[in-house]
Amino acid sequence: MTATDTPAAGASGALRRAGAALAGGGGGTVFALLVLVFAVIFAINPGFARPPSLLAFAQQAAPLVVLAVGQYLVIVSGELDLSVGSLVGAQVVVAARLIDGQEPMTLPVLLLMLAFGAAVGLVNGLVTTVLKVPSIIATLGMMLVLYGAVRLWTGGAPTGALSEAFRVAGRGDAVVLPFIGGVPWAVVIAAAAGAAAVALMRSPYGRTLTAVGDNATAASFSGARVWRVRTLAFVGSSVLATLAAVLIGGFAGVTAQVGEGLEFSAITAVVLGGVVLGGGRGTVLAAIGGALAVEALFTLFNQLYLPSTIQPAVQGLIIIAAVAYAARERSRRSPRAPAAAGGPEKSPREEV
Repeated sequence: MTATDTPAAGASGALRRAGAALAGGGGGTVFALLVLVFAVIFAINPGFARPPSLLAFAQQAAPLVVLAVGQYLVIVSGELDLSVGSLVGAQVVVAARLIDGQEPMTLPVLLLMLAFGAAVGLVNGLVTTVLKVPSIIATLGMMLVLYGAVRLWTGGAPTGALSEAFRVAGRGDAVVLPFIGGVPWAVVIAAAAGAAAVALMRSPYGRTLTAVGDNATAASFSGARVWRVRTLAFVGSSVLATLAAVLIGGFAGVTAQVGEGLEFSAITAVVLGGVVLGGGRGTVLAAIGGALAVEALFTLFNQLYLPSTIQPAVQGLIIIAAVAYAARERSRRSPRAPAAAGGPEKSPREEV
C-alpha cells in the first residue's frame, strides 16, 4: 500500500474535494451549481422560467450581489467584514427618520448615507491596519456599535418614512423591453457595481489588493502600502453596503429586522464562489455567481416548502467547508516545518 492509498490520505483528499465543491473551488463550479439549482426550480415550477419571474428573482438578489462584491474586496485582501448587515439596517432606519416622507430631503440624505458609509469603512480599516486589531474583532465591534446606537436612537421601533424618489432604485424599472417587460433599476445598479469591481480588480490597485491577500509581507517588500490597500477595501465594502441599503429600503421598506444576518449571507456568497478565506484567490464574477447561487438555493427551499430556519444551517455548512478548504490550501502551500530532531534550520546568511 502506497502513502497515497492510506485511509488518512483518502480522508484528506475527500475533505479537499468536499471543501472545493462547497466553497466553489473556482468560478466554474459555482455557475454549474447555479445552473443545476435553476434546472430543479424550473422542473418544479415551469412558470419561473418566464422573463418576468427571472427579472423578479434578479431584483430580489441584487442587494446580496452588491454586498457580495463589497465583501469580496475585503476577503480577497485577507480580512473579513462583519459590520455590513448592521450598517444596512442603520442606513435604512436613519434614512427613514431623516427623510420622513419629504421628497426634497432625498438627495441630501443619500449623500449623507454615502459619507456615513465611507466613514464606517474608514474606521474599520484603520482599526484593523493601524491598531492591528483582527478584522473579525474590529468589525464585530462595529456591528454591535451600529446595532446598539440605532436601537437607542429609535427606541427599538423605527419611525419616519422613505420618499417615493428614494424607493425608485429598489422597486422601479429602468427600462421596459418588448417581450421581456420592465428591467428593474436594482438589476442595473447591481450589474454596474459588478462591472466596476471587475474593472477595479484589473487595475494596478486590484492586482496589489490580491497580492496583499496572498502574502502581505512580500507585497510590503515590493513597495505596496498594505495598510492603505486594505483600508480602501473596507471603505469600498461599506460604500457598497450603503448602496445595498438603498436597494433594500426601496424594495422592502423599513422594518426593525432590516439588515439582520446579511453579513453572513454575503460571506456565504463569496466563499461559495470559490474566494478563499484568508485572501489572495478568487474573482469578482465568482463572488457574484455565489450570491446568485445562494439566492437560488433559498428560492428552491421555498419551492420545496422547506422551513426558512434551514437557511442559516446551510450557510453555516458552506462557511465551515470553505474554512476547512482554505486551511488545507494554506497548509499545502506553506513550506515544510524543519524536523524537530535536527533543530531549526539555518538560513544561508546565518550559516555564514
